[in-house]
Amino acid sequence: MARHLITSAIPYINGIKHLGNLVGSQLPADLYARYQRARGNEVLFLCATDEHGTPAELAAAKAGKPVAEYCADMHAVQAEIAQGFRLSFDHFGRSSSPQNHALTQHFAGRLADAGLIGEVSEKQVYSNADGRFLPDRYIEGTCPNCGYDRARGDQCENCTKQLDPTDLIDPRSAVSGSTDLEVRETKHLYLRQSALKDDLDAWIDTKTDWPVLTTSIAKKWLHDGDGLQDRGITRDLDWGIPVRKGTEDWPGMEGKVFYVWFDAPIEYIACAGEWAEAGRRDAAAWERWWRTDKGADDVRYTQFMGKDNVPFHTLSFPATIIGSGEPWKMVDHLKSFNYLNYDGGQFSTSQGRGIFMDQALDILPPDYWRWWLLSHAPENSDAEFTWENFQVSVNKDLADVLGNFVSRITKFCRSKFSEAVPAGGVWGDPENALVAEIATRIQRYEACLENMEVRKSAQELRGIWASGNEYLQTVAPWSTFKTDPETAAMQTRLGLNLARLFGVLSSPFIPDASAKIVSAMRPDTPTWPGDPADFLTGMEPGDSFEVPEVLFAKITDEQREEWQQRFGGTAAS
Repeated sequence: MARHLITSAIPYINGIKHLGNLVGSQLPADLYARYQRARGNEVLFLCATDEHGTPAELAAAKAGKPVAEYCADMHAVQAEIAQGFRLSFDHFGRSSSPQNHALTQHFAGRLADAGLIGEVSEKQVYSNADGRFLPDRYIEGTCPNCGYDRARGDQCENCTKQLDPTDLIDPRSAVSGSTDLEVRETKHLYLRQSALKDDLDAWIDTKTDWPVLTTSIAKKWLHDGDGLQDRGITRDLDWGIPVRKGTEDWPGMEGKVFYVWFDAPIEYIACAGEWAEAGRRDAAAWERWWRTDKGADDVRYTQFMGKDNVPFHTLSFPATIIGSGEPWKMVDHLKSFNYLNYDGGQFSTSQGRGIFMDQALDILPPDYWRWWLLSHAPENSDAEFTWENFQVSVNKDLADVLGNFVSRITKFCRSKFSEAVPAGGVWGDPENALVAEIATRIQRYEACLENMEVRKSAQELRGIWASGNEYLQTVAPWSTFKTDPETAAMQTRLGLNLARLFGVLSSPFIPDASAKIVSAMRPDTPTWPGDPADFLTGMEPGDSFEVPEVLFAKITDEQREEWQQRFGGTAAS
C-alpha cells in the first residue's frame, strides 16, 4: 500500500471562489486523492483557508466585521461549499491556527540561526489619508510590464509578474483610493533566497517528471534578469502571525507580522497537526507524513496549484524547508494549471466576474460541474468556459452516454426479466472482444490518473462508457430476446455488470452518480476492478438491482440562455 500526501493550493479567505479557482487546484487534487484511495492506498489530503495579509483585512473592513470574526465566518462558508463539490479533504484547516503560528515562528528561528534572514531598512509606501504604511496588496496601480490598470503592489494578476509597490505607475491606496502617498523608511526581515539558489536549482533539476509549465516558471525566476531575489517576509499589519524567533521576541520587529506568503505554505504542514488534534491523534500521526526522520521517507507528496502560485511553491517554500536544515518532506510532484477563462473574458475574484462556486451549486448538482471542469482542465494552455460547450458536454457525455446506458439496461431487464440478474447464455466473441477492449481502456485510464493527466483520463473514462453503449447497440438484446431469450439474458447480465463497472470507475470524477449506480446495482461496495473479466461477472444470476432515478437531466436551450444572461460576465455584487 503506497502512501500519498496531497495538498491543494490554499484559497484566500476573502470571499467565495470562482470555477477557475476550483479547477486550478482543489478539484484535480480531489480527483487524484479519490483515485488513490480507490486503489487501496493510504492518503492524507489537506487544504486550508489562507487567512492573513491584506485580502483578509480589506474584505473584513468591507463586511464591517472584525477580521478574526470575518475569517471564522468565511472559513465555515468555504468548508460548506467544498463539501458541496464533494471535495474529500481529510482536513480543511486555517492558516490562523495555533499550529501554524508556532510552526511559522519555529521556521523563522531556524532560518535566523542559519544566517538566512537579514534585517533590511527599506523604503515603503505610506498613505497619509489612511495614516499607515501600506503593505504590497494595499497598493494598486498600472503594471509597468503589461499595462494592466489594477495590478497589485506584489504581483500583477494579469501577467503574473512579481512587483514591488514602487514599480507601479500611478499608485493608489486600495483602502481609500487616495493618491496622497509618500515613501518612508521602515525595517523588515528578508529571507536570503539568493543564498540558496544553487540548492534550489539542483533540486528542481531532479524533478524530471514535472510539467513543463512548472519547471519553466521556476527556472525563469531563478535565472532571468538578476536571478532569484531575496524576499521580504514581514509586514506592518495588525492581523497575522507575530514576528518571533521561535519562542523568543525579535528585537526591533515589535508590532510586525510575518508576510502571508511566508506563513501560508507552512500551513500545509501545520494543517496536518490540526488534523491530528481534531482526530485526537498524537504528534506521531502527523509527523509520519511530514518528517523524513519519523517515517515520511516513503511518502509521495503531490501539490496541485494554478500557475500564479508556482514560484512560491518551487522556490520560496522549498527555500524555507531547505534553509531550516531539518528533515521535512519536500514535494515530489507539483501539478500546475493554466487559467480557466469565462465566456470571452476572465474570471476575477476581485471584480466578481464569472460564475462562482456557490452560484454553480445553486443551479446544478456538483457532478455536472466536476465532469465539465475536469474534462476541460486547463493543463497545457488556458481554457475557456462557455455555456454552449457546457451544455453539449453535459448532455452528450453524462446524459446520453453514461446516464442513458444505465437507464436503458436496467429498464430493459426489469421489463423482460425482473429486477434480478437473469440467468442463461454464455459469452461469445462479441463479449470476449468487449472485455479485452475494456481491459485495455482501463489500463490507459489508470495510467492517465497515475500521471495526473486530467483531460486524458476523462477521455479514457468516456471511452469506457462508450464501449458499453456500442456493445448494446451491436448485440441489441431487445431484438435478441424475441428469438433467443437465453442469449439476451447473458447480454443483459453483462450490461448490468458494465453499469456497475462504470459506477466504480467513475467515482473519482462524479462521486454522487457513482454512488447511485453502485447502490442500485448491488448492495455491496465493490473495490476497484482488478481483472475486468472477473469484475464483469460479479453480479450473478438472482442478484437484485434497482432502476436508479435519472442520473443526469439534460440542460435545455432555455436554461442555457437564462444562465448566459444571468452570469453574463458583468461584475457581480
